[in-house]
Amino acid sequence: MGQVNQIISKNYKELLQFFKSNDFSKAVIIGFAITTPIVLGLLFDHLDIGLAICFGAFWCSPSDVSGNPRHKINGILFSALLIAIVSFIGGYLQYRIWLTIPVLGILTFAIAFISVYGFRASLISFSGLLALVLSFAHTSDTLEIYEYAILIGVGGLWYLCVTMLWHYINPKAQTEEKLATTFTLTAEFLETRGQLIDPKNNRESLQTKLQDLQSDLVENHATLREILIHTRKNSGRSTYKGKRLLIFARLVEMLETAVANPVNYKKMDALLEKHPDYILSFQKLIFEMANQLRAIAEVGASRKKLPNNKYLTECFEQVKDQINVLKTETETSDYEVFLMLQNLLEYQEKQFLKLKRIKWLLGNPDLDSIEFIDSSESKRFLVSQDYDPKLLLRNLSFKSNIFRHCLRLSVTVMIGYTIGTVFSFQNPYWILLTIIVIMRPSYGLTKTRSKDRIIGTLIGGAIAMGMVFLIQNPYVYGALGILSLVIAFSMVQRNYKASATFITLSVVFIYAILQPDVLAVIQFRIIDTVLGAGLSYMAMLWLWPAWSFSEISENIETSVAANKDFLNEISSFYQLKGQVPTSYKVSRKIAFLETSNLNSAFQRMAQEPKSKQKNLDKIYELVEINHTFLSSLSSLSSYIQYHPTTEASEMFIKATNKIDQNLVMVLKTLKEGPDKTLITIPDEDAFFNEQLTNNMRYIASETASSERNFQEAHLVWEQLRWLYAMSRSMLKITNTIHFN
Repeated sequence: MGQVNQIISKNYKELLQFFKSNDFSKAVIIGFAITTPIVLGLLFDHLDIGLAICFGAFWCSPSDVSGNPRHKINGILFSALLIAIVSFIGGYLQYRIWLTIPVLGILTFAIAFISVYGFRASLISFSGLLALVLSFAHTSDTLEIYEYAILIGVGGLWYLCVTMLWHYINPKAQTEEKLATTFTLTAEFLETRGQLIDPKNNRESLQTKLQDLQSDLVENHATLREILIHTRKNSGRSTYKGKRLLIFARLVEMLETAVANPVNYKKMDALLEKHPDYILSFQKLIFEMANQLRAIAEVGASRKKLPNNKYLTECFEQVKDQINVLKTETETSDYEVFLMLQNLLEYQEKQFLKLKRIKWLLGNPDLDSIEFIDSSESKRFLVSQDYDPKLLLRNLSFKSNIFRHCLRLSVTVMIGYTIGTVFSFQNPYWILLTIIVIMRPSYGLTKTRSKDRIIGTLIGGAIAMGMVFLIQNPYVYGALGILSLVIAFSMVQRNYKASATFITLSVVFIYAILQPDVLAVIQFRIIDTVLGAGLSYMAMLWLWPAWSFSEISENIETSVAANKDFLNEISSFYQLKGQVPTSYKVSRKIAFLETSNLNSAFQRMAQEPKSKQKNLDKIYELVEINHTFLSSLSSLSSYIQYHPTTEASEMFIKATNKIDQNLVMVLKTLKEGPDKTLITIPDEDAFFNEQLTNNMRYIASETASSERNFQEAHLVWEQLRWLYAMSRSMLKITNTIHFN
């Protein structure tokens, strides 16, 4: 019974979080924005005007995404202008049948090509495509084409007003939700690392999960960074945003600290074979930190509900006492275990301090004691989008994935419309709508969405059929249609299959009001969806396919270059000392971002047909080495940033130069292909094999009285040796792969 109550409690909390989410509130806003004009149109006997404004609001809604409010406003305004223009052109297509197919293809390509300007632009593009496709669904009998197009644009402005009004009523909702998501993902990341300590768990799957979580965290950090930095007031300091930015900075540091402290689990297993109880103690500490992060995500800024430090401190002290007992043992064989556990404890202590700092900031501290982050410096962490018109020209090539996607999409839309017209489908635009919703530049995502769309439509059709037989009231149909639409919009990002189910329900209920033969509507809806999904899938296979193997070299190149820049910043800081420059922090952020992008690119490649996964094992090895390379850089960075260090020697400069030279050669082989002169890369470099080792021993002997200096010598030189070995391994692998 207790387990059942736990399940009910968990589901209740998840449902409550869903209703509080930005996805649900946005869905409600869309529902309000599209139903209000229809209701007013019916009341004042101007349904055509109401429908036009409704369509405008609906078509603009995709461009409403999380981020800087100014960017959101501009995005919706551009969407409103685009859909008005597209609706005007689409209106005349109804009267020029012989022009429809080629013009439809050209317009589809032109609108889709806007997406070269980034994620927000791709959503504006999607709004335009919706307007183009759905212009076939409705023609006004009372409005001129230009009047209809203007009202469509007004509908976009109406949606902008509604969403801005909501933002004014609840300005903190977006920030708090993204912050809560970051807390939850960070908790999962730490918990997964805790699970990795136990040798009984499947470490391979946990490592994969860890990399996916890191990618999700980096992506979430980028969105939250834009929200917090861009929305701070120019005319003065925003205390709320300033505190949230400090909290966000601590969360970023928690991820970077974790990455900077990799664990050799095989070595740990061997060393802890005699001390299995230490594993449980560390796991208890790590899991409690994860639980506290989840608790903070749930309660937000509620000072009274914030978890206290008592139990976490007890867990920490328990581990500390166990390690102290181990230190006093006389067995010399356990000393290596002690050093490893001591390092692990120091890492956990850093995370503990960051967690306490977060709770202190959320607990409404004295503002005079808070040192806020300078806004001019923080803006350097944002990646600005290039809006140069020349970007369009640079992408007018089959080398561009976006160009091929747009061409593929336009041809598929023309084929879909031709089939729908020739075979007299009831609603040919449903085929087109399915194509533009499903088809994505990525094969894996298109395949998944095709499958989910078909399954969701079949489930929705079956449910709708039963409900239509049971219910015969048009008002109930209207209410269920609006409710289904709201749920569908709120589930798009969470569960596409469920979203497709509720979209089908909504369409059937709305048509049930207008048409008596609902079974025919369901039948054609299913046929159109299956046909559109099938065309999308076949187009991805046969029309200018863009397989990840031919493109992943760019992701590897970008990630290696980012790591190279980070290495140079570390080397420069180690030599110059002083305050950590902003360029150092920016290079670290970019290195994490590009490593995350590389991991995502590899995941897309792994979803493609086996025949297209060329050199998958070697590329996987490259991705893993690159990820480990960043971990080693982060470890080196963390040490020299938070510990006093000695003067950089010539050996250090030579070592970093050798690593840098290897990375330069890696980048060269990625761009130009394998180099025959590098076929016989030596297994060991004499410099690292002899001189570097001798140098480390010299430093250790000269500073034997200083444990700190010995630790510096050991950590820094060992990291350099490891970085050099990995850079050499990357060079060997890239020199055996032909990407083109």
